[in-house]
Amino acid sequence: MMLFIYNILVSLAGLLLKVIALFHKKTGLFVNGRKMVFTALKQQIAPGDRVIWFHTASLGEFEQGLPVIEKVKAGFPEHKILVTFFSPSGYEVKKNSKTADIITYLPLDTKSKVKKFLDIVQPELAVFVKYEFWPNYLHALKKRGINTILISAIFRKNQLFFKPYGGFMRRSLRTFTRFFVQDEQSKTLLNNAGIEQVTVSGDTRLDRVSEILLRDNSLDFMEAFRDNRPCFVAGSTWPEDEELLTHLINQNNTDTKFVLAPHHIKPSHNEELKRSIRKKVALYSEREGKNLSEYDVLIADTIGILTRIYSYADMAYVGGGMGSTGLHNILEPAVFGIPVIIGKHYSRFKEANELVALGGTLSVSGKEQLYDAFLKLTKNEPFRKETGQINAGYIKKNKGAVIQILEFIRTLL
Repeated sequence: MMLFIYNILVSLAGLLLKVIALFHKKTGLFVNGRKMVFTALKQQIAPGDRVIWFHTASLGEFEQGLPVIEKVKAGFPEHKILVTFFSPSGYEVKKNSKTADIITYLPLDTKSKVKKFLDIVQPELAVFVKYEFWPNYLHALKKRGINTILISAIFRKNQLFFKPYGGFMRRSLRTFTRFFVQDEQSKTLLNNAGIEQVTVSGDTRLDRVSEILLRDNSLDFMEAFRDNRPCFVAGSTWPEDEELLTHLINQNNTDTKFVLAPHHIKPSHNEELKRSIRKKVALYSEREGKNLSEYDVLIADTIGILTRIYSYADMAYVGGGMGSTGLHNILEPAVFGIPVIIGKHYSRFKEANELVALGGTLSVSGKEQLYDAFLKLTKNEPFRKETGQINAGYIKKNKGAVIQILEFIRTLL
């Protein structure tokens, strides 16, 4: 009965989205991007092709699955790698990536679309990353005898699966061949629900960020801007974060340089941010011809280089935790062995909870707390270095999920 109701709701949602798409750009991408999926799949997958299918909800899950995708592509060159996205914010950014052979949207979870998708793709293995539980896809994969694994998964007791009325979704969980979860709590929750095929492997993002240290992170403009002075980098910031950060910058009387990398890089926002700072500010997009060493603040109004900018930091602030948008990736700065400061809303993020408890990451709830944390890190060098090493040690200790997942995949292929 619940599956019947679910199928009706999915079909109705598909119709409703088509109407909304007429007025909403992102929904338009969601709807229109799916129109050519089956045609594209038929063009790129020939009968007899051996396909490994990775599904990621959006950009964050793609980055989480990326180290596994790369290792599988290298280790199984006779297979084609298919990556599907649910969200436009993932697909539109990565649709031209060379990481996979084929990148498409995932058709909606209706029985007819699921059948058509699997008839064309005929994957030898399906890998879902962290989230995304589509009952029709999962039951169809199980029925066809296609091994399906979930990687970097994390479960919480308040999820529907673990409610007395969540039997419908628990049955979907039982279709997986193997779960690779991030922590013991997730394993316990699954075990208590009668699911035994669980391995605690950790978070694949730890493997991903560890690889950052092996590449060239140098940036000429950062060398010039920093000019051998202490550097504070605030990444993926939202207005709620920037309210605190501009107060800090305006109150600062140390020789620290500041880099602000807003989550949204609209020119109007960056100009407003620039006007709110009573220091000498340069925009990355206007850096040519400037002596960057003369500036106190650099606004990185670009994308794709934040991780490399973090390599120049003595301390970092990661945005998203002061409001309701969700904390951004704290592991990228943490891997460089520097202290990380975040906002007050981080309880949904396992690594943030653990690093705050260990003392490598500092949570602040307002302007004065941020200023106090900054002064302590700036004026107490032993404390700053010790705090940063806690972060680096955490990543080094907990990496290794990719190896475990890859070993299991080899047994299936």
